[in-house]
Amino acid sequence: MSRWIIALIIFSVIIFAVEFYAFQALKALTKSKVIRAVWILVAAVIYAYFLYILYVTPRSAGQTNAFQLATGFMLTILIPKLFLVAFMFGEDVFRLFRKGYSWVSPGETAVFESRRTFVAKIALGLAAIPFASFIYGIVQGRYNFKVLKYQLTFDDLPEAFDGFKITQISDIHSGSFTNKEKVQYGVDLINEQKTDLMLFTGDLVNNKADEMDGWIDIFKTLYAPYGKFSVLGNHDYGDYVDWDTPEDKVKNFQAVKDVHPKIGFDLLLDEHRYIEKDGQKIALIGIENWGKGFNQTGDLQKASEKVSKEDFKILLSHDPSHWEFQVKEDDFNYQLTLSGHTHGLQMGIEIPGFFKWSPSQYIYKQWAGLYQEFGRTINVNRGFGYHAFPGRVGIWPEITVIELKKGVKSV
Repeated sequence: MSRWIIALIIFSVIIFAVEFYAFQALKALTKSKVIRAVWILVAAVIYAYFLYILYVTPRSAGQTNAFQLATGFMLTILIPKLFLVAFMFGEDVFRLFRKGYSWVSPGETAVFESRRTFVAKIALGLAAIPFASFIYGIVQGRYNFKVLKYQLTFDDLPEAFDGFKITQISDIHSGSFTNKEKVQYGVDLINEQKTDLMLFTGDLVNNKADEMDGWIDIFKTLYAPYGKFSVLGNHDYGDYVDWDTPEDKVKNFQAVKDVHPKIGFDLLLDEHRYIEKDGQKIALIGIENWGKGFNQTGDLQKASEKVSKEDFKILLSHDPSHWEFQVKEDDFNYQLTLSGHTHGLQMGIEIPGFFKWSPSQYIYKQWAGLYQEFGRTINVNRGFGYHAFPGRVGIWPEITVIELKKGVKSV
């Protein structure tokens, strides 16, 4: 209990500091007591609601939609205020110099006051951008599905698979969904790609198998002529819930695994399958979750048993840190790895082909899109669904289409 009290105190101090400095910008622009009161009241209600939801939601419930909503409200008002903090804190530092300067030149005080008002206007204007973005991200962005297409060339790809197309989806997080029409649109968009093979790289649910109950009929309509294959993600193990008994957790985990065949996916549990075409084949290898700082159940060696080093291999591994720490330098040569997990933190800035930034990059070296090292490639899918924050800001839900091409070896 003392740990929670300490966390609450730290949380309160941080929030107070942010709100105090943000309020300075408002004070510089208006003397209206009504506007100031509304500003304080809205913030107080949102923080109180977040703490209330945190208090009344038992750990056995997992992450509820109410928790996501409370988190969304809090981040929507908190993140923009960080812009205000940066400006107003800087202004306070400047005021220290102003005090000293005013002793020398008293007549310059009005100039400094005018400057403070100007800074407050700039700060509020800039803060309005992330505020509007977060509102859009919650209302529309979480279902703003994007199809990203890549063409990858490999010298050792069997000729029969030249032009072979793969759809990758990841991180469905069905327990977060609230709009069947939007989810159906996303699933239809996946099928519209008409690719040869469909691969799902984990996190079917947030915590519990029954989160998929209302979505099975939609996701079982996914189709690919060469099959649909999947692996587990860290959330599929039920590790983030306080279960009444260990047996309940075991039953839930089995139930999560049982959902995969219900939606037509062959779940690979440290296993491999061969995909054959015109007498040639590629190896599809799927491991259980392995992540730095997360569940490390996956066994790459076991999954690769009876696979030849000379085979062209596609590895399904939920967490990209597995590629960084175990896969990319492995001389067994896993030519292509497909991962998810990061969601790109569901917020950032992307200008395709020019610029890509998200706080996620400070946690994961490979956090979204394609990366190549040691002659091997990984694609990190940004996720189909969303988690914790009920929206997406700049980092949109992703459907990946990869076309494999046969390269020509130089003599």
